[in-house]
Amino acid sequence: MGIRIAEIARITGAVIEGNADIEISLPGKLEEADNKTLCFFANPKYEAQLYATKAAAVIVPFDFKPTQPISFAIIRHANPYFAFCMVLNTWFNPNQPKKGIEIGSYIHSSAIVGNDVFIGATAYVDEDANIGNNTQIYPQVFVGNGVVIGENCTLFPGVKIYAGCKIGNNCIIHAGTVIGSDGFGFAPIGDTYAKIPQIGNVVIEDDVEIGSNCSIDRATMGSTIIRQGTKLDNLIQVAHNAEIGANTVIASQTGVSGSTKIGANCQIGGQVGFVGHISIADRTGIGAQSGVTKAIEETGTNWIGSPASPIKEQFRSWAAFKKLPDLLNEMKQLAKELEKLKDQKDNS
Repeated sequence: MGIRIAEIARITGAVIEGNADIEISLPGKLEEADNKTLCFFANPKYEAQLYATKAAAVIVPFDFKPTQPISFAIIRHANPYFAFCMVLNTWFNPNQPKKGIEIGSYIHSSAIVGNDVFIGATAYVDEDANIGNNTQIYPQVFVGNGVVIGENCTLFPGVKIYAGCKIGNNCIIHAGTVIGSDGFGFAPIGDTYAKIPQIGNVVIEDDVEIGSNCSIDRATMGSTIIRQGTKLDNLIQVAHNAEIGANTVIASQTGVSGSTKIGANCQIGGQVGFVGHISIADRTGIGAQSGVTKAIEETGTNWIGSPASPIKEQFRSWAAFKKLPDLLNEMKQLAKELEKLKDQKDNS
C-alpha cells in the first residue's frame, strides 16, 4: 500500500518541503529506513542518524534547520512524534475496528447493545449491561450484571468487568485486566478474619487506557475512580476506594493501596508502592521503585527513594551514603590514634 505524503500532510496538518507525490509504504526507524519508509525526528541526539537515513520522508519540527545535505522529503509539524502516531493510527493500526456479533457469544436479553458494536465469540454480556456504539468486545471478555461501557471502547481478550462497574467513552482495556474484583477488606476476629462485603464499584472515566493484567478493585462502599485521560501500564494494582486523577500516567508494577488519592497530571515510575489513606498533589513526579509512605501536599514536586523523599534531598543522602566506607575507615584510624595517645599517657 502506497500513501502519498501529501495525504499524510493533509491528515496531520503538516507542511511539506519536497515532492508531495512521494509514496511511503511503511513507518520505521531512521537507522533502518529505506526509500519507502516514513520516519520522524524529534530528539536532537538522533541527528547523526537523521543525516545518514535512507528514508523517503521524515517528519521534523517546524524550526528544524538541516546542517548537512539531506535526501528525503521534509514534513514539518509542531509535534513530530504526535504526527507520526496519527499516521500509525490511520494507516498501520493492526487492531482495525470490527462489527457484528460472532457465533458463540452470549448476550442476555435485557442487555442493551449499541450500533456498530463488535462482540467476539465466547464473550459474555450479562443481565442489564449497556454497551455503547462502536465498542469492540473481543473473545473471552466478561461484562457483568449492570455494567455500563461507553462508546468507542476496546476490551481486548480476557478482560473481566464485574457487576455494576462503569466505563466511559474512548477507553482501551488490554488483555487479562480485571475491573471490579473485591477489595482486600477483612475484619480480624481473634486469630481469623471475616470478609467485609465489597458493595461499591469502579468508575473509569473517558479516554482512559489500562494495560494488560491490571487489577482495579471495587470499593468497599462508593467507587474506586480512574479519572479522565489517565494511562496505566501493565501489571498495576489499584486497591479499593483509591482514586487516580485526570491525565496521570503510571508505569508497570506499581501498587496503590486502599483509599489513596493520586492527583491530576502525575507521572509515576515503575514498581512504586503507595501506602493507604494518603493524598498525592497534582503534577507530582515519583521515580521508579519508590516507596511513598506519607502524603505529598506541594504541587509539582519530584520524589524518589524508599521511603520516598524530595529528589534533591535523596540525591544528597545517596552522595553521603557513598562516603560512609571512607568515613568508617577514618573513624577506625582515629580510634587507633586515640588508643595510642591513651597508652602514651598511661606510660608517662
